[in-house]
Amino acid sequence: MAAALKDYAVRWKGKSVGLLGGSFNPAHDGHLHISREALERLGLDAVWWMVSPQNPLKPVEGMAPFEERLQSAEEMTQDFPNILPVTIEKEIGSRYTSETLKILCEAMPKTRFVWLMGADNLLQIHQWENWQSIFHTMPVAVLDRPPAGQSDRPCPAAEAFTDGRIPEQNAADLAGMKPPCWTVLHIPLHPLSATEIRKQRLRGESGAAKS
Repeated sequence: MAAALKDYAVRWKGKSVGLLGGSFNPAHDGHLHISREALERLGLDAVWWMVSPQNPLKPVEGMAPFEERLQSAEEMTQDFPNILPVTIEKEIGSRYTSETLKILCEAMPKTRFVWLMGADNLLQIHQWENWQSIFHTMPVAVLDRPPAGQSDRPCPAAEAFTDGRIPEQNAADLAGMKPPCWTVLHIPLHPLSATEIRKQRLRGESGAAKS
């Protein structure tokens, strides 16, 4: 076990923690929105932003350096002590979410984890490495993302684990349940995305170059 995980295991024993993975390229208000909704609706003690060294499904081109992305996450969360950017995936050398979650649960058996993801990820999680093990490793909460209706669209993951879906009104119990179990949180939609921020920056740089 990585030395850092031993420290986490002591600090977070008996706590419930939501895990929001991503590139955070860059971190933005949409990430905060999802995290704050998850904290409230799931009754979590904290949400960790697991900044990925490199998402295997995303191109390297256009990806900011890890330290720059981590800094953007730290700056975004500085006024939210229960939302914490962490470097766990880089520390343990994990490339895949399924591997990361298994290691965390083995190293921190007294912490109640919930995997958090946007509805857009639910639709394509079947493309992830060993994706079904994610649902068997810890409870999963799917949060609405634009456009409206994504979270209720048919998809391989929802079909495969239809028996494990719990009603949204029971979401506060999710962290203490035995997987596979998952729910959808129909939260207010936040329009911002990292992709749009990068496009805005490019438009700004282009405009500056012409002036």
